[in-house]
Amino acid sequence: MRLPQEIIRDKRDGRALSEADIADFIRGLTAERVTEGQAAAFAMAVFFRGLSLDERVALTRAMRDSGTVLAWDLPGPVLDKHSTGGVGDMVSLALAPMVAACGGFVPMISGRGLGHTGGTLDKLAGIPGYDVAPGLDRFRAVVREAGCAIIGQTGDLAPADRRLYAIRDVTGTVESLDLITASILSKKLAAGLGGLVMDVKAGSGAFMARDEEARALATSIVTVANAAGLPTRALITDMDAPLASAAGNVVEVAYAVDYLTGRAREPRFHAVTMALCAEMLLLGRLAADRAEAEARLQAALDTGAAAEIFGRMVGALGGPSDFVEASERHLPRAPVVRPVAAERAGIVGSVDTRAVGLAVIGLGGGRTRPQDDIDPRVGFSDLA
Repeated sequence: MRLPQEIIRDKRDGRALSEADIADFIRGLTAERVTEGQAAAFAMAVFFRGLSLDERVALTRAMRDSGTVLAWDLPGPVLDKHSTGGVGDMVSLALAPMVAACGGFVPMISGRGLGHTGGTLDKLAGIPGYDVAPGLDRFRAVVREAGCAIIGQTGDLAPADRRLYAIRDVTGTVESLDLITASILSKKLAAGLGGLVMDVKAGSGAFMARDEEARALATSIVTVANAAGLPTRALITDMDAPLASAAGNVVEVAYAVDYLTGRAREPRFHAVTMALCAEMLLLGRLAADRAEAEARLQAALDTGAAAEIFGRMVGALGGPSDFVEASERHLPRAPVVRPVAAERAGIVGSVDTRAVGLAVIGLGGGRTRPQDDIDPRVGFSDLA
């Protein structure tokens, strides 16, 4: 086994790393023989020097193999969606039960907030009693019974990624195309999926702000995933404005409940959610074409089947059994609620979406250090 500092030195100087070097470094990271400083230096070297396709595949597989790899025996396709992160993006909360209502099984392993973007896990952690880190046996049982379960990385699944993910968040290396690719796919491969749909964001609130950057990331993820044996498709979606009119953890959960129950369905959020869900149904052969997929998904919303599954998932993971019916009573409320009136009438020409995400962090809704606690109650609603 080579010393971690020698592997870092090779990548710093632009040399290609062997599969064995990468596997050694990730084993050391998992066993904590590699320090946080060394992991940060490795991430920075990769950020500046990049990885080849072979190196990306090797890093993805090494992080996948750092823990348990799940296998499923279910009466339907095992599917998932992953977003590269945005502001006002709570698509996962609606998508998982919608796809489950159409016959798919969605074991979604999500992350906490990264940089200026909100994390699905932080949103769900705001629901009283919701267990974001159940054991694998409970995770399996909830997926089988409810059709979906959204949890965080357990100690068993891709533990190397969990450690590197937290370090990237606070060392300015979040935007590395190579590290994003390996981070996303190591978790998805460990989850034992049969198909994955990627939501790659582009715009002022995305890590990949320019269209060409988003396309490069989408290509990287699809290429590496298929090379590693996971059928994957990618959509590039707009993040030049918050996806929904809410930003913040609990306020986004409330928005998702309103969407599922039909109390409010904003066109932009609905369009993105339907497009991603439809790709999942097509990938899982649960619909013959896009029109059939969209009809099935709309029926899952209109009949209340998707909302019922979301409520069942929340209850099975320790949340209130009547959460969907009484979410306003169960969700914690911010101690100060202040209306912000426009100084004058007008039309919004553009939005600094990243600044909206950073403002949520400034209110206490995100982290500046991996160990920071967050306040799930804070955020913005009714964004223009």
